[in-house]
Amino acid sequence: MIQTVRKAWAIPELRKKIIFTLLILLIFRIGNAITVPYVNVGLLGAYLDSMSATVLGLYNVMSGGAFASATVFALSIQPYINSSIIIQLLTVAIPALERMAKEGGEEGRKKIQSITRYATVAIAILQGFGYYMLMKNNGLLSVADPTIWNALVIIVTFVAGSSFVMWMGEQVTEFGIGNGISIILFAGILSRVPAMVSSMIDSVKIWSGVQSGSLTVESVMSAYNYTEKQAQAYLNQAIAPWGVALIVVGILALVVFIVFINDAERRIPVQYAKRQVGRKMYGGQSTHLPMKVNMAGVLPIIFAQSIASLPATIAAFFKAPKEGTLTYSLLNAIDTKSILYMVIYFLMIIGFSYFYATIQFNPVEISNNLKKQGGFIPGFRPGKPTTDFITKVLSKITLFGAIYLGIVAICPLIVGKIMGNFSLSIGGTSVIIVVGVALETVKALESQMLMRQYKGFLE
Repeated sequence: MIQTVRKAWAIPELRKKIIFTLLILLIFRIGNAITVPYVNVGLLGAYLDSMSATVLGLYNVMSGGAFASATVFALSIQPYINSSIIIQLLTVAIPALERMAKEGGEEGRKKIQSITRYATVAIAILQGFGYYMLMKNNGLLSVADPTIWNALVIIVTFVAGSSFVMWMGEQVTEFGIGNGISIILFAGILSRVPAMVSSMIDSVKIWSGVQSGSLTVESVMSAYNYTEKQAQAYLNQAIAPWGVALIVVGILALVVFIVFINDAERRIPVQYAKRQVGRKMYGGQSTHLPMKVNMAGVLPIIFAQSIASLPATIAAFFKAPKEGTLTYSLLNAIDTKSILYMVIYFLMIIGFSYFYATIQFNPVEISNNLKKQGGFIPGFRPGKPTTDFITKVLSKITLFGAIYLGIVAICPLIVGKIMGNFSLSIGGTSVIIVVGVALETVKALESQMLMRQYKGFLE
């Protein structure tokens, strides 16, 4: 990867694209440091730290920590991602949108892109309003009695910031190295690495203090004015040095596993029949139909986590029930740290993986296209037998890819439960996104170098 970037830098045209992309990312990081008026950032950060295992924690990771700081770019590209997913699903469900996408050509693509932008603004308004109400109801604003003007400033700032991030992503796609939205998401997640390293160092210091006896529940309560429950939660952050080493080794192993699966694909052989046109013979060549093991990417994890953690997120907005009550037991059963949540989470990932695979890969359409072009799969007649075979292979490939996604998503949860550190719960999602975007960016650079007949990267 480093060698590819270095050789791309040597090409003046690609160098300009890389510099433009870096400038956009610099603007993105500056925006993440500008806080919205009328918000008590300290109280907000402490509140979201207590909800790190809910869907709000996922939003915070995707925004690079901007969500917990209520910055201009707090909503980041979440509204755009949600809008893109919704429009993609509607394209399958609504025939008019499906015709626009398949038969509209470049004009149809622009119309769908325009619809996606409008939907992004609408979703940003809803999320901005919800975020404001969350801060207002929990006393996280810096004004005692917020007015309509305060609400308008906060919500409009969030919506404008999200729209600007969407625009920056499109600029990177058009004038930069490509994959603009993915690169901004990549930069946001990667920006949390220093904070993660600092958190690990603090966890080791807490462990050292606990082992030496200098840190106890009583000493933490008196030093930080914590309640007994808060002090115990603080001590639970302790991680032994060997635990940190295991986490680092686990992350590296996860990266290798993700890279291996990301490039894995099932290639179905396709043969084209020979046909004579005039005096020339066409066809007769052999090729293959590639089917990626992980077609849906990280979307099943994001959707499954958002829905599975929704009950715990809603419950966090209300007063905690007393211990021993039925409500308390029910909340513990569906909590993001429970075994039941992990099982439901895993099953939902598998379900969403199959859902997205059927949307992106239509066996009937592929079979018909092969038949029209004179192609066939050896051993299977064109038409329904070919469709049935492709469907069978797709089902097996999707199952393997879904189990892979489930393992990657569940492992950090299990490790966090064993080690008592639940901030690792969304680590698998982050690693998949970072590694996937890095591989896509390298491929984009290589393809652009290939178009310019640059042979150096093949050496």
